[in-house]
Amino acid sequence: MRLGKRKNKHKGGRKPKQDPCKHRYAISLNDKDNARFLSLFEASGMEVKAHFITACIFDKPVKVVKIDKGTTDYYMRLTSFYSQFRAIGVNYNQVTKALKNTFTEKKALAFLAQLQKATFQLVAINQKVMDLTKEFETKWLQK
Repeated sequence: MRLGKRKNKHKGGRKPKQDPCKHRYAISLNDKDNARFLSLFEASGMEVKAHFITACIFDKPVKVVKIDKGTTDYYMRLTSFYSQFRAIGVNYNQVTKALKNTFTEKKALAFLAQLQKATFQLVAINQKVMDLTKEFETKWLQK
């Protein structure tokens, strides 16, 4: 009686798929076609060749991923510039606190005027960077 209970409680093995792929097809390619197939497969970014072939046959959109070194470099430099810009903001806060605590009001205002000029220059540079980035995106990046 115990064996009957145990047998019904847990069925071993893999769970069957609802719609299993049962039908197989084989194709033969020459060296030139194989090289072209492999290059398209690599460009698609898919990991399974069978899925890539199925997508090509049934006209599903095939995703091609192109990595542009120039775009990647621009992105990396923009990221480092942004981190430097944030560091300047942190230093700006520290400098204003130090000026307030260390110097007299007259000297602190003189230094703050110089700091304000530098801040206006940073704002102008930041605006130029934003404009260049928008121009770069419209010209070179496909969406």
